[in-house]
Amino acid sequence: MPLPAKYGGKPVRTKPFPTVNDISGRAIGDAEIKEVLEVLKSGKLNRVYGDKVRSFEAKFAEFMGVKHAIASTSGTAAIHIALGAIGVSPGHDVITAPITDMGTIIPILFQGAIPLFADVTEDTFNIDPRYVEKRITNKTHAIVPVHLFGMPVDMDPIMEIAEKYGLYVIEDCAQAYLAEYKGKVVGTIGHMGCFSLQQSKHITAGDGGVTITNDDELARRAALFADKGWDRKRGREYVMLGLNYRMTELQGAVALAQLPKLKWIVEKRRKLAERLTEQIEELEGLNPLPRIRGVKPSYWQYPIRVELDRFKVTLDEFAEALKAEGIPCGAGYIGEPLYLKKPLKERKTFMKTSFPLANNPFYGRNVEYYEGLCPTAERVLRQLVVIPWNEFYTKDDVDDIAEALRKIVNYYTSHR
Repeated sequence: MPLPAKYGGKPVRTKPFPTVNDISGRAIGDAEIKEVLEVLKSGKLNRVYGDKVRSFEAKFAEFMGVKHAIASTSGTAAIHIALGAIGVSPGHDVITAPITDMGTIIPILFQGAIPLFADVTEDTFNIDPRYVEKRITNKTHAIVPVHLFGMPVDMDPIMEIAEKYGLYVIEDCAQAYLAEYKGKVVGTIGHMGCFSLQQSKHITAGDGGVTITNDDELARRAALFADKGWDRKRGREYVMLGLNYRMTELQGAVALAQLPKLKWIVEKRRKLAERLTEQIEELEGLNPLPRIRGVKPSYWQYPIRVELDRFKVTLDEFAEALKAEGIPCGAGYIGEPLYLKKPLKERKTFMKTSFPLANNPFYGRNVEYYEGLCPTAERVLRQLVVIPWNEFYTKDDVDDIAEALRKIVNYYTSHR
């Protein structure tokens, strides 16, 4: 049995893996340069005067098969815009996922609302609809399911719950471009869908976001919220409270050039991920994303839940062994659920107040976040190894990852 490199053996791989955003320009190329140069030469860097952002919005909406797309400065902004459009306000709470980026939660708090966390399923790491319904209160206004790592949430029961209680559904699709659920692309199932163009996402403009919807009124309010509530058809008229989340023409130019690549990017990532899953799904103690009929993940990254008790090692030890084989990976993703992070657990929200989590006259009670709130989420984060993933991997790259995982699993199994 080969000895793992961590314990003195020869590593499976010594050359680096290809990366999406390396200096060779494979992700950013001539098309992006051309679009950006057009903006620079025009001198119109603000979306109000140019046409790149408007063009991107129109093409993204068409690409997603929806009526409206509103571009913004980030994925966080995209979610904030959606929450503003549906009227999330002080006194409301919003049910969402405990395993996600802080960008999902920040807009809820800045609307003066309370994030409530529903526990996750052990196999997908996404919110479990059974726990969503248990979290609903008379203050609940919306559900924000997060399609983590590009794995679609089980949306049918989410939508049934939303209809039953009269709630909005805002899909966080930052990691899930073109992921499919029962023939529908995520982001088009709920009332609104939100995407990120941050550097690490499937497509990027460095930063940026997009909010989509088929609802004309929600689209109108979303566009206003992203532009300081300014109804430009009526002169200097501000018709609602909003923020300046306008995407610049430079971002729009890059996004416009990135969009035609998106389908190929997702298809390639999916095919490569399927190759790895086929090779490791029979390894005892390793749990990649499950195969679910009618569900097609888009693999922002490749997560694996490791049954550490089986191997008698810690998560860090397992991750270090994989890295020693030349395979990049991270241990634990965000480390602990968001409700255990300082701003929420210690109610460190604004400089001189804990609003809206404490002393909130609109909500009527203080909110406590504590260990054990979402036990499955806490457990899987202690078992989660995440492998970076991109469309430039080759079959050999994937096979090296599989070989390294087999090597480590076989070693730990025989030495437990």
